[in-house]
Amino acid sequence: MSYRLGVDVGGTFTDLLLVNEKTGKTWSAKVPSTPADQSIGVLNGIKRVCERAGIDPTEIDHVMHGTTVATNTVLTGTGARCGLVTTKGYKQVLQIARSFVPGGLGGWVIYNKSLPMAPLACTIEADERVSAKGEVVHALDEGQLRSSLRELKSKDIEALTVSLINSFANDTHEKRIRDIAAEELPGIPVSLSSEVVPEMQEYERTVTTVANSYVRPRVERYVRNLKSKLSIKGEEVKLHILRSDGGLASAKSSEEFPVNLLMSGPAGGVTGAVWVALQSGFPNLLTVDVGGTSTDVALIQDGEPRLRRETTVGDVTVRASSVDIRTVGAGGGSIAHVPELTKALRVGPQSAGADPGPAAYGKGGTEPTVTDANVVLGYLPEMQKLGGDMNLNRELSAKAVKKVADALQLSLHDAALGIYNIVNENMVGALRLVSVEQGYDPRDYALIAFGGAGPLHSNALSILLGSWPSIIPPGPGVLCALGDATTAVRDERARTFVRKFSDTNAKDIEKILKALSAEASKSLEQEGANRAELNTSYQVDVRYHGQGLRLTVSVDIKDLQKQGLKAISDQFDEEHKRLFTFALPLEHELVTLRAAVQGKGIHIKRQVLAKGGSDPKPAVVGSQKSYMFGKDVTATVYDRAKLKVGNKVKGPAIVMEMDSTTVILPKHTGTVDASGCILIYPNGYKAPKKAGSKKAGK
Repeated sequence: MSYRLGVDVGGTFTDLLLVNEKTGKTWSAKVPSTPADQSIGVLNGIKRVCERAGIDPTEIDHVMHGTTVATNTVLTGTGARCGLVTTKGYKQVLQIARSFVPGGLGGWVIYNKSLPMAPLACTIEADERVSAKGEVVHALDEGQLRSSLRELKSKDIEALTVSLINSFANDTHEKRIRDIAAEELPGIPVSLSSEVVPEMQEYERTVTTVANSYVRPRVERYVRNLKSKLSIKGEEVKLHILRSDGGLASAKSSEEFPVNLLMSGPAGGVTGAVWVALQSGFPNLLTVDVGGTSTDVALIQDGEPRLRRETTVGDVTVRASSVDIRTVGAGGGSIAHVPELTKALRVGPQSAGADPGPAAYGKGGTEPTVTDANVVLGYLPEMQKLGGDMNLNRELSAKAVKKVADALQLSLHDAALGIYNIVNENMVGALRLVSVEQGYDPRDYALIAFGGAGPLHSNALSILLGSWPSIIPPGPGVLCALGDATTAVRDERARTFVRKFSDTNAKDIEKILKALSAEASKSLEQEGANRAELNTSYQVDVRYHGQGLRLTVSVDIKDLQKQGLKAISDQFDEEHKRLFTFALPLEHELVTLRAAVQGKGIHIKRQVLAKGGSDPKPAVVGSQKSYMFGKDVTATVYDRAKLKVGNKVKGPAIVMEMDSTTVILPKHTGTVDASGCILIYPNGYKAPKKAGSKKAGK
């Protein structure tokens, strides 16, 4: 009997979900993360989850892993010292960059531009030139290149990037430079822009490939280290890493193209949320993943997460497909503080992380965190152990939160409620980025909250946004691991194809798209995917002729065959109107064609809950003094494992489970549905006739 394991490593906890591939039965575990070496936390989790399942670790034959190694490398600036080879005359490509300053009109006053990941001192030029059509205008001067590479060797670089002008049209020179670099710089990993992102626009292509080189050595070490330790647990364990776009990549591909992993961790949660919510009949969602360090949010439309062609981490933006996830520094470990100058309460983005963690953990943390505020408010019951086995020190939490109370001259409870309310507003700010600012009305979407701290804030977030129901999935603390376990392998191929619509036709586009699909399919088949189970989706980047702005639209081959290029232009105009309120009477122009191929995920058999009446009394395990809406209340405490389908849990209430805690506020009721989700609505709520189809302002 074989088992599949989903593993999600967060800043504070490592979550695991073990699946029996034959029966679909699952077991979960949550253990503290080990920031110094994440693989240690993974192995600790494997031991625990296998003990709960009563199996030997050697029975696990497939591990799917969502990791933040690449993300944290960029955020902390701890990547490799990178060398860069450009075409002669393009040495300053990273320094010139794009003329964009974040912030308002006066943002340039305080904007400190970060240094490029490949310094100018480590950048050399190759005497060569290829035209935009792929013609060799000037052959590569190999003698000059060897001399420059020898000089670069003295700079102690750890990775090398090759990004030549127009290499997307002809990669011959880039490949030759890699061969020469292997002779002159043995042991140095080389990333080619023609392989990482074979698309036009030299800056975007260069910064993406440099980012790949920057994180590559660290990701390589981590993946190989994890593979080595997994092989001790069991022979021939297949390891796949979650990509930013929600698919899986092989360990080898992850080592070579780690730039595709920058949103690896958060993407698993979105995948898991979609899987759960569709069972409850809610295809349109706002997802909220609240961990110990940050909150990740996304928008789901018709059961599909919105994808972006760019991935942003910190102030680094690369051209790599990713689920449209926005992150804010607001989690259970976010530290609250009152600046002496303003005397205004702030929460985050600084975090206590896993070590020392919140004061409540009793590991040496003394600063007030969101978790400590939840403890003081009584939202984490006294009889509950965090993660199933961690006792919370309530005296230390109160002592930490008292710092805020004294600074603001508030009562302890009001100070804690202030921390709770502010972190909720921070989360709402991120949710507005994926909804209101993109033309979607959050009132037309359900909100699904997960992560260890998500259900603590879900009800309050729904009140602020008007998004109902507030959905609490089964096992919310390990939902990211569920997403990892249920995800299928994915690959994509793209080709720059700049053509005005009048200069091409639907048949040519169809031919290229199918060729790209065949390339991606071949790659997945080498990973063991069954060709009959592969599913292909097509996209094109389009713009108005004469403009720089491009939008990505999906392409249905059947519609393309029936309607021709109008099937693309109509979609583009509609998307342009949604984003900018207007369309232009200009000719359309294709820029990039893309095919994404995905395999079939595993089927998981969800535990069937017994049916019960509306009264949840058998699940009551006690009561808890809490502070909600500025008033002292007594919340009824429930054991989620004892709840049955049809039970109606009236607020104020707290629902406990191994990996998370749900707060149901006064004048709200949570109903357990057939899939095991808790659906929270305001008392007397009347659902709109049709939800999820309207856009903001319509």
